[in-house]
Amino acid sequence: MFKAATVSSKEPFSSLSGEQLGNALLGELGRAPSACWLFSTPSQELKELVSGVSRAMGDVDLVGCTTDGEVSMAGLSTGSAVLCGVTTDRIEFHVACVENLHENTEEAGRRLAKQFPSTVRYVQIFSDGLTGNGCAILRGMTSVLGSHVPIAGGTAGDAGAFQKTWQFFASEALSDAVVGIGFSGDFTVGTGVRSGWSPIGIAKRVTRACGNVVHELNGQPALEVYERFLGKHADKLPSVGVEYPLGLVCDGGDHGKEDFHLLRATMSVNRNDGSIVFAGEIPEGSMVRLTCGDHASILGAAEQAAISALGELGNRTPAMAFFYSCMARKIVLGRRTREEVDRIRLAVGTDLPIVGFYTYGEYCRIKANGPSLLHNETASVSVIGL
Repeated sequence: MFKAATVSSKEPFSSLSGEQLGNALLGELGRAPSACWLFSTPSQELKELVSGVSRAMGDVDLVGCTTDGEVSMAGLSTGSAVLCGVTTDRIEFHVACVENLHENTEEAGRRLAKQFPSTVRYVQIFSDGLTGNGCAILRGMTSVLGSHVPIAGGTAGDAGAFQKTWQFFASEALSDAVVGIGFSGDFTVGTGVRSGWSPIGIAKRVTRACGNVVHELNGQPALEVYERFLGKHADKLPSVGVEYPLGLVCDGGDHGKEDFHLLRATMSVNRNDGSIVFAGEIPEGSMVRLTCGDHASILGAAEQAAISALGELGNRTPAMAFFYSCMARKIVLGRRTREEVDRIRLAVGTDLPIVGFYTYGEYCRIKANGPSLLHNETASVSVIGL
């Protein structure tokens, strides 16, 4: 037995509207869910909303976060709250939470992973998109769970304000935290990631970098390299950088090509020392290429991500889909963002329950049995098969 449903609301956030949202989900499912996901726009009344949802749902495993746009069976919405629930006897869910993420992000990942039982076969995480280090979270988790357990999800957003994000755990709204939900039982998960951005020009070596700050490419200030490439548009950095993310050349992609480009979006630039801050780690010594894309390639990539996820299910029947996509894609697509969600839904089946959000970074493996990575500007799809 497996049943999933989503409900959404644009009512002003309050304890009452949260309770109404929870009751609406109970009405759709016909019983208390085994697990819930809550994704919402940020709001001053956020804690009241979460409290109201929890009161209606009772003692149910609930995780989620604030976003840059919410995805449900109704499609894309903004300024809303989306609640998803699953009731099943095929999957057992386990939730976990670690606070004070900024203090030691890799250790936070280890502590989170240790809260899951050895039977866990798939994990979704939602971390603060403004504190901590998503790559370090994955390193910590993988050191405990092993690389064979796929990790998906996204980093929390705050509707593009870049001030404070929130993570939901049971009846609490937390910040500077990472929450997770593990899946055990009789199921298969298929995953797909695609960006739609293509490399331009020759590869360059990162000759000086620290974490997510790149100082030099081929021995030259990183900002100078970008400025030469962008020409008259260089004064629009870092905002124009979302259209030209940096791609790390990685092995093991499933695109039918030798290399996979792990994208990194520009966050800020330092015009004094010529460095660029990206939304994810870029190792010193790695090879990178500038990339570009257009609406057609970006939308087509989202569809291909869904098709790839379905292809990994084998003879299992799709039961539910999760879609985590980057807010930078939403910026580039503009009014066509709804089309990205619609293409995902058409690819997996419009009757298939789906939930997700627009993130500040996406967690997903790049192929079956491959490593789980932090992506930028990428569409990631996970499909549960039974």
